[in-house]
Amino acid sequence: MNARQAYPHFQTITTRWKDNDIYGHVNNVEYYSYFDTVINNWLIREGGLDIHNGDAIGVCAESHCRFLDSLAFPDSVDAGLRVAKLGNSSVRYEIGLFRTGAAAPAAEGWFVHVFVDRAGRKPQAIGGALRGALERLLVVGEPA
Repeated sequence: MNARQAYPHFQTITTRWKDNDIYGHVNNVEYYSYFDTVINNWLIREGGLDIHNGDAIGVCAESHCRFLDSLAFPDSVDAGLRVAKLGNSSVRYEIGLFRTGAAAPAAEGWFVHVFVDRAGRKPQAIGGALRGALERLLVVGEPA
């Protein structure tokens, strides 16, 4: 389990009423939505990824989530983000979801993007501002 200091970037995500399931906690599928939110917000804002017209797009090749504690509306979630591996065309992100103010994560996971050209869906090298943004999140150590 990774503590908050293991993640160089955080984004606060507000849970929504609809995120809760019949059992009174955030449904498991929503955790993946939080992963997507923190990752893509970083790529767009810090890496300059043009999701509408850019030549490259990131496709999910693998994802995983380990649930450690439950979240529930109206919790706010601090989504921690780091990069564990940065290849030529792929990146493995690691994410920690923390209830605001909590030291221990409610969930941890990973998400692998492969960047491909939009038209042909062939792997494309990650370069420029996007690579720079990902390098700023790169940490050395054991994967989660």
